[in-house]
Amino acid sequence: MNWFIATFRSSIGKKLVMAITGLSFCLFLALHLVGNFFYYGGGSAFEGYSAHLHQRLVLLRLAEGGLIFFAVLHILFAAILYFQNLAARPTGYVMKKSVVRKETPGGQTISSRLMPYTGLYILVFVIIHLFAFTFVDRSAGGGLYRMVTTAFHNPFYAAFYVFSVIVVGFHINHGFWSAFQTIGANHPKYMPTIKIISVVYALIIGVCFSSIPVFIFLSA
Repeated sequence: MNWFIATFRSSIGKKLVMAITGLSFCLFLALHLVGNFFYYGGGSAFEGYSAHLHQRLVLLRLAEGGLIFFAVLHILFAAILYFQNLAARPTGYVMKKSVVRKETPGGQTISSRLMPYTGLYILVFVIIHLFAFTFVDRSAGGGLYRMVTTAFHNPFYAAFYVFSVIVVGFHINHGFWSAFQTIGANHPKYMPTIKIISVVYALIIGVCFSSIPVFIFLSA
Protein backbone atom coordinates (compact mmCIF):
# COMPACT_ATOMS: atom_id res chain seq x y z
CA MET A 1 0.00 0.00 0.00
CA ASN A 2 2.91 2.35 0.75
CA TRP A 3 4.25 2.08 -2.82
CA PHE A 4 0.73 2.84 -4.11
CA ILE A 5 0.46 6.02 -2.04
CA ALA A 6 4.04 7.00 -2.89
CA THR A 7 3.27 6.62 -6.61
CA PHE A 8 0.37 9.04 -6.43
CA ARG A 9 2.41 11.50 -4.39
CA SER A 10 5.11 11.61 -7.05
CA SER A 11 4.90 13.80 -10.14
CA ILE A 12 5.17 10.84 -12.49
CA GLY A 13 2.37 9.08 -10.61
CA LYS A 14 0.08 12.09 -11.00
CA LYS A 15 0.98 12.40 -14.69
CA LEU A 16 0.24 8.70 -15.16
CA VAL A 17 -3.24 9.14 -13.65
CA MET A 18 -3.83 12.15 -15.90
CA ALA A 19 -2.70 10.14 -18.93
CA ILE A 20 -5.02 7.23 -18.18
CA THR A 21 -8.01 9.43 -17.38
CA GLY A 22 -7.29 11.65 -20.40
CA LEU A 23 -7.21 8.69 -22.78
CA SER A 24 -10.45 7.43 -21.21
CA PHE A 25 -12.11 10.75 -22.03
CA CYS A 26 -10.79 10.53 -25.59
CA LEU A 27 -12.55 7.16 -25.86
CA PHE A 28 -15.71 8.63 -24.36
CA LEU A 29 -15.67 11.50 -26.87
CA ALA A 30 -15.46 9.01 -29.75
CA LEU A 31 -18.45 7.06 -28.41
CA HIS A 32 -20.37 10.26 -27.69
CA LEU A 33 -19.72 11.47 -31.24
CA VAL A 34 -21.14 8.23 -32.66
CA GLY A 35 -24.27 8.77 -30.56
CA ASN A 36 -24.58 12.40 -31.67
CA PHE A 37 -24.43 11.35 -35.31
CA PHE A 38 -27.76 9.56 -34.86
CA TYR A 39 -29.22 13.08 -35.09
CA TYR A 40 -28.66 13.01 -38.83
CA GLY A 41 -30.99 10.00 -38.99
CA GLY A 42 -33.92 12.09 -37.81
CA GLY A 43 -35.98 12.28 -34.65
CA SER A 44 -36.86 8.58 -34.49
CA ALA A 45 -33.24 7.45 -34.82
CA PHE A 46 -31.96 9.97 -32.27
CA GLU A 47 -34.70 9.31 -29.72
CA GLY A 48 -34.29 5.57 -30.30
CA TYR A 49 -30.60 5.81 -29.50
CA SER A 50 -31.35 7.79 -26.33
CA ALA A 51 -34.00 5.27 -25.27
CA HIS A 52 -31.59 2.41 -25.94
CA LEU A 53 -29.09 3.93 -23.53
CA HIS A 54 -31.66 4.52 -20.80
CA GLN A 55 -32.91 0.95 -21.05
CA ARG A 56 -29.53 0.05 -19.58
CA LEU A 57 -29.83 2.54 -16.75
CA VAL A 58 -27.59 0.68 -14.30
CA LEU A 59 -24.71 0.47 -16.78
CA LEU A 60 -25.31 4.08 -17.81
CA ARG A 61 -25.14 5.29 -14.21
CA LEU A 62 -21.98 3.25 -13.58
CA ALA A 63 -20.38 4.78 -16.68
CA GLU A 64 -21.42 8.28 -15.61
CA GLY A 65 -20.07 7.68 -12.11
CA GLY A 66 -16.78 6.45 -13.55
CA LEU A 67 -16.50 9.52 -15.77
CA ILE A 68 -17.15 11.84 -12.83
CA PHE A 69 -14.53 10.02 -10.74
CA PHE A 70 -12.00 10.20 -13.58
CA ALA A 71 -12.82 13.88 -14.11
CA VAL A 72 -12.20 14.68 -10.44
CA LEU A 73 -8.85 12.86 -10.54
CA HIS A 74 -7.84 14.54 -13.80
CA ILE A 75 -8.73 18.03 -12.59
CA LEU A 76 -7.25 17.51 -9.12
CA PHE A 77 -3.88 16.25 -10.33
CA ALA A 78 -3.77 18.83 -13.12
CA ALA A 79 -4.24 21.60 -10.54
CA ILE A 80 -1.63 20.10 -8.20
CA LEU A 81 0.95 19.75 -10.98
CA TYR A 82 0.20 23.26 -12.27
CA PHE A 83 0.84 24.88 -8.89
CA GLN A 84 3.87 22.66 -8.25
CA ASN A 85 5.33 23.84 -11.56
CA LEU A 86 4.64 27.45 -10.63
CA ALA A 87 6.36 26.99 -7.29
CA ALA A 88 9.37 25.35 -8.95
CA ARG A 89 9.58 28.06 -11.65
CA PRO A 90 8.32 31.28 -10.01
CA THR A 91 9.91 33.62 -12.57
CA GLY A 92 8.74 31.63 -15.60
CA TYR A 93 10.60 31.01 -18.80
CA VAL A 94 11.86 33.85 -20.91
CA MET A 95 9.36 34.18 -23.73
CA LYS A 96 11.84 33.78 -26.52
CA LYS A 97 11.08 31.31 -29.28
CA SER A 98 13.60 28.96 -30.76
CA VAL A 99 13.81 29.45 -34.51
CA VAL A 100 14.57 25.79 -35.17
CA ARG A 101 12.18 24.02 -32.78
CA LYS A 102 9.48 26.69 -32.66
CA GLU A 103 9.23 26.13 -28.91
CA THR A 104 10.02 28.14 -25.81
CA PRO A 105 13.37 27.47 -24.10
CA GLY A 106 11.51 25.24 -21.63
CA GLY A 107 10.47 22.92 -24.45
CA GLN A 108 6.87 24.07 -24.30
CA THR A 109 4.59 24.65 -27.27
CA ILE A 110 1.64 27.03 -27.42
CA SER A 111 -0.70 24.07 -27.00
CA SER A 112 1.09 22.77 -23.89
CA ARG A 113 1.29 26.22 -22.30
CA LEU A 114 -2.44 26.72 -22.75
CA MET A 115 -3.43 23.29 -21.39
CA PRO A 116 -4.42 24.58 -17.90
CA TYR A 117 -6.56 27.33 -19.41
CA THR A 118 -8.21 25.22 -22.11
CA GLY A 119 -8.85 22.58 -19.43
CA LEU A 120 -10.55 25.14 -17.18
CA TYR A 121 -12.65 26.38 -20.09
CA ILE A 122 -13.68 22.82 -20.96
CA LEU A 123 -14.82 22.28 -17.36
CA VAL A 124 -17.10 25.33 -17.60
CA PHE A 125 -18.37 24.18 -21.01
CA VAL A 126 -19.17 20.67 -19.75
CA ILE A 127 -21.13 22.06 -16.78
CA ILE A 128 -23.19 24.33 -19.06
CA HIS A 129 -23.69 21.48 -21.53
CA LEU A 130 -24.90 19.11 -18.80
CA PHE A 131 -27.42 21.63 -17.50
CA ALA A 132 -28.63 22.23 -21.05
CA PHE A 133 -29.22 18.60 -22.07
CA THR A 134 -28.74 16.19 -19.15
CA PHE A 135 -30.03 17.74 -15.91
CA VAL A 136 -33.37 18.67 -17.46
CA ASP A 137 -36.79 17.15 -17.98
CA ARG A 138 -36.56 16.00 -21.57
CA SER A 139 -40.24 15.14 -21.81
CA ALA A 140 -41.15 18.74 -20.97
CA GLY A 141 -38.93 19.91 -23.81
CA GLY A 142 -40.57 17.63 -26.34
CA GLY A 143 -37.80 15.03 -26.29
CA LEU A 144 -34.04 15.20 -26.76
CA TYR A 145 -34.21 15.68 -30.54
CA ARG A 146 -36.38 18.77 -30.24
CA MET A 147 -34.30 20.11 -27.35
CA VAL A 148 -31.10 19.84 -29.38
CA THR A 149 -32.73 21.38 -32.43
CA THR A 150 -34.15 24.29 -30.42
CA ALA A 151 -30.86 24.91 -28.62
CA PHE A 152 -28.81 25.11 -31.82
CA HIS A 153 -31.32 27.34 -33.54
CA ASN A 154 -30.00 29.93 -31.10
CA PRO A 155 -26.99 31.49 -32.88
CA PHE A 156 -25.28 32.41 -29.61
CA TYR A 157 -25.46 28.90 -28.16
CA ALA A 158 -24.50 27.36 -31.50
CA ALA A 159 -21.44 29.65 -31.73
CA PHE A 160 -20.55 28.93 -28.10
CA TYR A 161 -20.78 25.17 -28.71
CA VAL A 162 -18.69 25.28 -31.89
CA PHE A 163 -16.01 27.39 -30.22
CA SER A 164 -16.02 25.07 -27.20
CA VAL A 165 -15.53 21.85 -29.16
CA ILE A 166 -12.71 23.52 -31.08
CA VAL A 167 -11.10 24.25 -27.71
CA VAL A 168 -11.63 20.59 -26.81
CA GLY A 169 -9.85 19.59 -30.00
CA PHE A 170 -7.01 21.98 -29.23
CA HIS A 171 -6.69 20.46 -25.74
CA ILE A 172 -6.67 16.93 -27.19
CA ASN A 173 -4.03 17.86 -29.77
CA HIS A 174 -1.42 18.04 -27.03
CA GLY A 175 -3.01 15.80 -24.41
CA PHE A 176 -3.41 12.73 -26.64
CA TRP A 177 0.23 12.25 -27.64
CA SER A 178 1.44 13.50 -24.26
CA ALA A 179 -0.57 10.75 -22.55
CA PHE A 180 1.10 8.09 -24.70
CA GLN A 181 4.46 9.63 -23.89
CA THR A 182 3.69 9.42 -20.17
CA ILE A 183 2.72 5.75 -20.28
CA GLY A 184 6.01 4.89 -21.98
CA ALA A 185 5.38 5.14 -25.73
CA ASN A 186 8.01 7.85 -26.15
CA HIS A 187 10.03 6.14 -28.88
CA PRO A 188 11.64 8.01 -31.81
CA LYS A 189 10.17 5.45 -34.20
CA TYR A 190 6.55 5.68 -33.01
CA MET A 191 6.12 9.14 -31.48
CA PRO A 192 5.95 11.04 -34.83
CA THR A 193 3.09 8.75 -35.90
CA ILE A 194 1.35 9.17 -32.55
CA LYS A 195 1.61 12.96 -32.91
CA ILE A 196 0.04 12.77 -36.39
CA ILE A 197 -2.78 10.59 -35.01
CA SER A 198 -3.22 13.15 -32.22
CA VAL A 199 -3.66 15.99 -34.72
CA VAL A 200 -6.06 13.95 -36.88
CA TYR A 201 -8.13 12.87 -33.88
CA ALA A 202 -8.29 16.44 -32.57
CA LEU A 203 -9.51 17.63 -36.00
CA ILE A 204 -12.13 14.87 -36.15
CA ILE A 205 -13.45 15.81 -32.71
CA GLY A 206 -13.54 19.53 -33.45
CA VAL A 207 -15.01 19.29 -36.96
CA CYS A 208 -17.50 16.46 -36.40
CA PHE A 209 -18.93 17.79 -33.14
CA SER A 210 -19.18 21.25 -34.75
CA SER A 211 -20.98 19.86 -37.79
CA ILE A 212 -24.24 19.19 -35.91
CA PRO A 213 -24.94 22.73 -34.63
CA VAL A 214 -23.80 24.16 -37.98
CA PHE A 215 -26.14 21.78 -39.82
CA ILE A 216 -29.06 22.64 -37.51
CA PHE A 217 -28.47 26.38 -37.68
CA LEU A 218 -28.13 26.44 -41.47
CA SER A 219 -31.17 24.19 -41.88
CA ALA A 220 -33.27 26.66 -39.93
